This record gives sequence, C-alpha cells and structure tokens, in this order.
Amino acid sequence: MELKGFQESEKYDPRVLEDIKKNVFFTKLDQLKAWSRTRSFWPLSFGLACCAIEMMGTGGSRYDFDRFGVIFRASPRHADVMIVAGTVTSKMSPVLRTLYDQMPEPKWVIAMGSCATCGGPYKEAYSVLNGVDKIVPVDVYVSGCPPTPPALLDGVDKLREKIRLEAKGERVTEG
Repeated sequence: MELKGFQESEKYDPRVLEDIKKNVFFTKLDQLKAWSRTRSFWPLSFGLACCAIEMMGTGGSRYDFDRFGVIFRASPRHADVMIVAGTVTSKMSPVLRTLYDQMPEPKWVIAMGSCATCGGPYKEAYSVLNGVDKIVPVDVYVSGCPPTPPALLDGVDKLREKIRLEAKGERVTEG
C-alpha cells in the first residue's frame, strides 16, 4: 500500500509510516456517511391502522428494532425515516406532506402494508388514496395485509442496501 503525500525521502520515521500502514484505513467520505446512516435510523411512525400494531410489535422485545439502531422519534424534526403504516385518506394527505417536509435531509420513506402501497381493501372508497407515493416519494414498499414484523425488518434492510449502493454511485431501482 502506498501512502499518498508521504515520500520515502522525507524526514518521517519508517516505523511511524509502517504503523500507519497497519492501523489506518482509507475510505470515501460519502461511503462512511452512508455506513453511519444505515446504522442509526430514527423513524417517524405514521401508524394509521392494523399495520401500526405490527410496527409496534417490531419494536418489542422479540424482534427488537433497537439492536439495529432503529429508535422511534415523535418529532419529524428528529427523524430521518418515515414509516407510513395503514390507510391514507385524502384529508390526511396535507398532514402527511407537512410532516415529510419538516424532516431534515437526507430522508427516506417506507410504505408499510397494502393500504399504504396501493389503497388495500379500501381502494374503491372515495376518500382513500391509492398509495402514499402520490404524496411523498417512497423508497421501500413492504407488502402484506398487515405485514409481519420480519417483513418490516426486511424492508429496513432493503433501505440500508439502497443507501449503501447510492453512496457508491450505483443506480437503484425504486421500491
């Protein structure tokens, strides 16, 4: 390994240079930021129906979201992930958009359950939106009615992978 900026002819002790080569690693700052972001999600829960019960179960002791660095926040200003779990109506859409706008960058959205992804069994109702992606950009869709806690954990893993790949400059498909 060659250390850039260090010339062998300069006045550096060779033992120090060897120690640096053994104990220091180099990476891109964007990849380091992405790694840290994937290790500490602070989701804002927007639980509206039975999917919210499953989301709460994921935070319980059996699945333990905390071990992945996922800690639920009550304020959008302290959150970086919004989990929309349940049916979204047309009256709720401005509130949902306001909460999303209050979240600091970078921010991501997980649509949890059939109701949040496509309207679910209520999609024919006049007041139900056929997917939360009509209001906010969705990064990961978790299917199911309601999705199980392992499905939500898988969705969080997919979001981690998406963030990691985007930091490398790779193209990531939506959903």
